[in-house]
Amino acid sequence: MLTPGGGKAMRKLAVALLVLLLTAGLAFAKGYEVSKKAGDYDVALTFDRNPPIAGDNMVNIVIKDAAGIVVKDAQVKVEASMPAMPGMPPMSNKTEATAKGDAYEAKLALSMSGPWNIAVKITRAGKSASMKFTVDAR
Repeated sequence: MLTPGGGKAMRKLAVALLVLLLTAGLAFAKGYEVSKKAGDYDVALTFDRNPPIAGDNMVNIVIKDAAGIVVKDAQVKVEASMPAMPGMPPMSNKTEATAKGDAYEAKLALSMSGPWNIAVKITRAGKSASMKFTVDAR
């Protein structure tokens, strides 16, 4: 037996359930993550957004040595660069990451959308290693 107004209640319930599912998905969204070797180091770099955006992005960098031990005493620099394009000069932004717990953090500004070359340079005990990759900022 149908009750008056039952259809409206079902629609409200369906909308509430849909909103709940969408916000739950956002809560578990992960940042853009890249893992690569840099010399003897395993480096995992995570942007706070996926995909990275034109503007300020926070990056988290975890470095492990060949034995799998987290490195906490390195100097870490991050550079984002975009090559010259027709009617546009090359762009570059360099920043130094700061140690925070078992990781390093840096704010990396990508001044426009498009492909960016990212280089992470690690200096420790007088030796340097680097990793490079490309991201597409939106």
